[in-house]
Amino acid sequence: MTVAPGSRFCYAPISPMSYLVLARKWRPMTFDDLVGQEHVSRTLSNAIVSGRIAHAFLFTGVRGVGKTTSARILAKSLNCEKGPTPTPCLKCPACEEIAASRDIDVQEIDGASYNGVDEVRKLQESLPYRPSRDRFKVVIVDEVHMLSSSAWNAFLKTLEEPPPHVKFVFATTEVHKVPVTILSRCQRYDFKLIGAGAIAKRLRYVLDQENIEADDAALSLMAREAAGSMRDGMSLLDQAIAWGGNKLVGEEIARVLGVAGHGTLHDLAAALVHGDAPGCLKIVGQLADQGFDLLQVARDMLEHLRDLVVVKICQDPERLTELTPDELQRVRQLVEGAGIDDLLRLHQGFSRGFDQMAYAPQQRSALEMLLVRLAMRPPLLPLDDILQRLGDLDKRLAARAGSSGAASPRGGARGWQRDAAVATRAVAAAAVLPSAERDESLAPAARVTPVESRPQAALQPVVQPAPEPSVQPEPEPAELDEQTLGAWREIIALLGEQNAGLASVLEHVVPVRVTPREVRLGIEQGSFYEVQLRDDKSIDLLTRVVRGYFHAATEVSLAIDGPAPSARRTLYDVEEQERRQRLALERRALEQHPLVRTAVEKLGARILDIKIK
Repeated sequence: MTVAPGSRFCYAPISPMSYLVLARKWRPMTFDDLVGQEHVSRTLSNAIVSGRIAHAFLFTGVRGVGKTTSARILAKSLNCEKGPTPTPCLKCPACEEIAASRDIDVQEIDGASYNGVDEVRKLQESLPYRPSRDRFKVVIVDEVHMLSSSAWNAFLKTLEEPPPHVKFVFATTEVHKVPVTILSRCQRYDFKLIGAGAIAKRLRYVLDQENIEADDAALSLMAREAAGSMRDGMSLLDQAIAWGGNKLVGEEIARVLGVAGHGTLHDLAAALVHGDAPGCLKIVGQLADQGFDLLQVARDMLEHLRDLVVVKICQDPERLTELTPDELQRVRQLVEGAGIDDLLRLHQGFSRGFDQMAYAPQQRSALEMLLVRLAMRPPLLPLDDILQRLGDLDKRLAARAGSSGAASPRGGARGWQRDAAVATRAVAAAAVLPSAERDESLAPAARVTPVESRPQAALQPVVQPAPEPSVQPEPEPAELDEQTLGAWREIIALLGEQNAGLASVLEHVVPVRVTPREVRLGIEQGSFYEVQLRDDKSIDLLTRVVRGYFHAATEVSLAIDGPAPSARRTLYDVEEQERRQRLALERRALEQHPLVRTAVEKLGARILDIKIK
């Protein structure tokens, strides 16, 4: 505290400890400095050069992507002494005062606190007056979606026809809350998320200007955690400098930010690829002891598994990943000995488990069990070996069938070859996939899995017959005679051409009597089907179809709860029984197919299940 000579008042000079955060110190001053929003910079610059400057602009996008900064740059471009120009001089009084938020002709308003109709009315009263010094009066309203509906209504006329010396710039993160009547009066500019590479490049530039050293891992980590926001990246950089001083190291920055570093994620991925379940548990335990958010760790791990796949299949993964050169080299060494199918299986399995982990009450346990399950996955059988074995089997069986003149179960040499080809593809596809991730769409296909599922154990040739499905015998209801069943089928088919819904209902009704004289239907009282058939229009349509079928004045009637509808079968029951019998015959034929049996014996496997479309 200092006392001015000859004065009774005291003043306090600015403290030497005052600090300007990096986000404000290195705020872009021109459109050329704006990072990641080239579409906005180019459009506004061309509009200024051509003189086609709108009277109202709406900047929308997430936080920290440059909306308010672009509004200030636009104000400087319009009011610069050399302007209007897309490259303000930054030296004239207008540029300096706008950058310092001291220009009286450029008003920056917070929409959250300036949201009433009275405030808007006061603003409108000042707009007709010419600017005190600048070329334009610029009104910048931040978080404009916070304005009340009455304030918006008061803005409408002024916003549509403002004085020629007034420009409006609105900024918002929730554009869906802005009335369409306002949107139609503004030029809208959507600010996109900034890429991690662009953020890292800008952070490197700032660090060079501040004379601070940082490795690529630290910059990559901060750029990734910024999540597309340049301001968030600058705030993280401030926090990292406060911790590390003049040298920033990736692993230390990860500890400060509370996220897992790339080295830890790589070690966890290596343990998964190599099947090291204890190593996975050890790493998770260390992360939990250090207080890391395991859900965030799992999210970063999913992204890292994606990077493994990209590095494996792409010749130039630098453009598709955010990995540093050292990290990229480590990933290449890891995926060099891994198969692409195995890497895809890891990513798919972890993605499914991550969805369950997000809602699990014990996230650590969920993550640990997910990693253990993936680390102890059964090995993938080599596809080339299986195809070679099956090709040899196909040749021998074809030669044997040609010499003996054997026919296939479906008849004929062509049918045998077709069955052999289908069975060969089915067994090969099923043998390649592990038991936990088989494609259910193989039809018909025999599921074949190795007897021993541990990666270290050798396969033992053990063949076990597939167990018959245990189906409890159902009580056999009374049969429908062939004449009644055939007539009822044809009637429902004719009815389905006119009303498919009514035909599907009648499939669940018991045809008690179907004759040219009478059609009597049994139906359970109070059931859904009774309600549908109680409609007079449905009965009339059914009567017309029945009489047209028999060419007679047939009477149609319903027997509610009689005579014992449950004692007779519906058309649906008959067709369901026929389908089951057909599937049983096809299953038995596939199990006894010579090619399938030979493949099972040669591969040392057993049939677990057969899916038939």
